[in-house]
Amino acid sequence: MFFLPSNYRHPEFRRGALDSLAVAPGIAAWGLMTGVAMMNSGMGTAAALLMGVIVFAGSSQLAAIPLIAAGAPMWVVLATGFCVNLRFVVFSAHLRPYLVHLPLWQRLVSGYLTTDLTYVLFTKRFAQHQADAVQMHSEQAYLAGNCFVTWLAWVSCNVLGVALTNRVPTAWGLGFAGILALLGILGSLVSSRLRLLAALLAGAAAVVSFALPFKLNILVGIAAAVALCLMLEKA
Repeated sequence: MFFLPSNYRHPEFRRGALDSLAVAPGIAAWGLMTGVAMMNSGMGTAAALLMGVIVFAGSSQLAAIPLIAAGAPMWVVLATGFCVNLRFVVFSAHLRPYLVHLPLWQRLVSGYLTTDLTYVLFTKRFAQHQADAVQMHSEQAYLAGNCFVTWLAWVSCNVLGVALTNRVPTAWGLGFAGILALLGILGSLVSSRLRLLAALLAGAAAVVSFALPFKLNILVGIAAAVALCLMLEKA
């Protein structure tokens, strides 16, 4: 999908890239501060650069950094990253109809490159999947353009943060820009009473369960919202 020349020439590739550019400043600021945080935690330059290039998961990086700095066992670091990213199980279940026809390696690449913002923008653009060749090509091209800009913004600024550690103080709080980008898109998606209720319930459940380890409050919020919406849809 991401290496097919026909996708890059498709109009939807450009649209996906432009949609991602709207939130790229928030992603870039978040990536910059994550790079700074890795260096300030005591990680070596080589390890920080490797993590910045390979680990394409901001929340997991921020959760793992203090554990690595504290010398926590590897299983604790991996379990924390796993729990923080459990929300992507829900995302992948939703995206399955869009990607199930692709070869395994392309589905794996899609899973690696998919972020919260990518998922939201993609499902907003293609709310319903249609199993015809033209529609599927459009979906793949849009997703490729979206992921390309998101990955480039995150990784480049992650590496820049490692390089400019002493010149970008964490007190600037630039990482909050990523949260603002997510909130902005969330607001645009709350287009019905059911979605508003799901957003409020997920936020409330996540706050109430904030004390759970490994940031499991994120999973609790998602589970509560999904369970309620399923119950209401059946009713």
